[in-house]
Amino acid sequence: MPKKATIFTFDSYKVSPDKKRLFFTYTTTFKDHSTLSFTETIILPISAKKLSPDLFKKFLQDLHILLGISYYKLYGATKVSLPYKLAKEEAAFWNTIYQTGLGEFFYRNKLDPKIAPKFPFVKSAKPTTYTLPTDAKKVLVGIGGGKDSLVSLELLKEADFAVTGLSIETNKRFVIPANVAKKAGVSLITIRRELDKKIFEKHQYQGHIPVSIIYGFLGMLAAALYGQKYFVVSNEYSSNFGNIIYKGREVNHQWSKSFEAEKLIREYVKKFITNDITYFSLLRRFYEIRIVKQFAKYKKYFTTFSSCNNNFTLRGNKEGRWCNNCPKCVFAFTLLSAFLTKEELIEIFGKNLYQERELLPLFKDILGLGEMKPFDCVGTFEESQTALYLAKEKFSDDIIVAKLEEKVNYF
Repeated sequence: MPKKATIFTFDSYKVSPDKKRLFFTYTTTFKDHSTLSFTETIILPISAKKLSPDLFKKFLQDLHILLGISYYKLYGATKVSLPYKLAKEEAAFWNTIYQTGLGEFFYRNKLDPKIAPKFPFVKSAKPTTYTLPTDAKKVLVGIGGGKDSLVSLELLKEADFAVTGLSIETNKRFVIPANVAKKAGVSLITIRRELDKKIFEKHQYQGHIPVSIIYGFLGMLAAALYGQKYFVVSNEYSSNFGNIIYKGREVNHQWSKSFEAEKLIREYVKKFITNDITYFSLLRRFYEIRIVKQFAKYKKYFTTFSSCNNNFTLRGNKEGRWCNNCPKCVFAFTLLSAFLTKEELIEIFGKNLYQERELLPLFKDILGLGEMKPFDCVGTFEESQTALYLAKEKFSDDIIVAKLEEKVNYF
């Protein structure tokens, strides 16, 4: 019988003497009074010694709360304990992150979102913001190695911004961001996350977390370290649409990329951290299909980019940059097929996915012909249908297109 977790404690954080390594510690306490502790390490690219001590302390406290979500979810304690005095609005922000941000986690584990913890607050606590020098022409851009961030890079370069890329590695080195940054001609800085090794053991629960928000806060810390005014991400309009309604609430795999989350973060940062750094998505107004159309112009990246999320798992893709067996690969293939030649597409993916009969269920899922929108970073059914319509003449002899084109309702 699984042990019942009663409380999740945000124990403490500490900083190495050179202020480049940050350590965040957590403890889950169970009903039988036994405990399980975790420590996550963040390795910064440069020392934080130049940051205002108060501003750095605030970043550390927020990261402590945010990074804890990876460990909280393992047992889902209903109460939290933390050593910080939060204002009411701060507590409300973290309540949302830990409830809405874990929507898919609750759904997959058949848990009621109401068990999400309520962060305590102190009525007398007041918001405080901090100032720091930043340069409005300097832009830090999050780079995962996919097409979206490369479109942001190129657009900002065309507008004569001084662009630097940021890669966030988790427990292993990712080569794709470095390769695309080199192609783009921009310097790349890297923050490394080292999750506690115990997280990879068997626990009561597993599931998706709002990881893009973790990247957002680490990106803003990096912007502060390097004096950059903007931390730019590349989240599209398509990320606003959820997957399923569960317990009366919309579950959206991409909630942490949505405009709702972006606005929430931006308002929180301006009220409780600093007015001198702005977090936003450059591509917010565009559907994914519009971004892909733009990306198709940047042919120099075709041999280095990848939008397959399996690259960022510990297992990774053993052969090539694409697993060619997940909703993200199928979605990217479909959208790119609308704007590239068959030869270009096959060169990118290594094969013609429209010829892979076993992928039929995944194609149905992204086209709206399956049970539900996949829990992956894919766009709307309408986008996939539009792309298939635009590509069907080029790929009319392929198995997938032949089977599905008549079943799709092109509006």
